[in-house]
Amino acid sequence: MPTAQQALACVRVCQMLSNGYHQPIHVFRYNQNTKTVFILAGVTESLEILIFSDGQWGFNDDEAQL
Repeated sequence: MPTAQQALACVRVCQMLSNGYHQPIHVFRYNQNTKTVFILAGVTESLEILIFSDGQWGFNDDEAQL
């Protein structure tokens, strides 16, 4: 179950994506193992966002971990 801080961050990020930048949201998923929310957005599905349990969020950059 997402935390209250995480839920509020999800609303802010989704509103920013859809209303502010007019980007579609394709996937919105809570991962119980990592306790993160994953959002896949953008016309080309190129925006990957992770929202952590403390409400902090950032872009997922898997290539930086190689």
